Amino acid sequence: MASVMEIYQLLPKTNCKECGKSTCMAFAVDLLARKVTVDDCPPLVNEAKYKSGYEKLSSMITPVDGVTDTGLIVHDEKCIGCGNCVVACPVNVANDPLGAGSGKAPTSDKVIFKVEDGVVKARNVQECRRFGENRILCVACIDTCPTKAIEFV
Repeated sequence: MASVMEIYQLLPKTNCKECGKSTCMAFAVDLLARKVTVDDCPPLVNEAKYKSGYEKLSSMITPVDGVTDTGLIVHDEKCIGCGNCVVACPVNVANDPLGAGSGKAPTSDKVIFKVEDGVVKARNVQECRRFGENRILCVACIDTCPTKAIEFV
């Protein structure tokens, strides 16, 4: 995944404000957060000297298959079904203390992660602490995944 600085380096860096943002850095932050699109930068779209930057950004900032509203994606091909994320997720533990909270298989339908057919599936992603108005940068599922099958984009 690209960083804000990588995105910024591909922008015109003129702070023209044509996109409605105060600076190109502010645009880069919003572009990374998917609040704006590459096409929202008029100089990038319209001026030939920025064509290379436009093309690189367009390929970097494309929708990812399987991504949820929270930006959560579980890569099935990397997942080994260990269940670490199931028991590490604070929402799973809170919503299912007797199942996921005790290290066992979830017994509640309110959990976010559940191992199904040997791989983790994300359910109820709207409950994720990274989603909504009071979101926080929780990384419990990412940190416990030995194969890096979980990411937020």
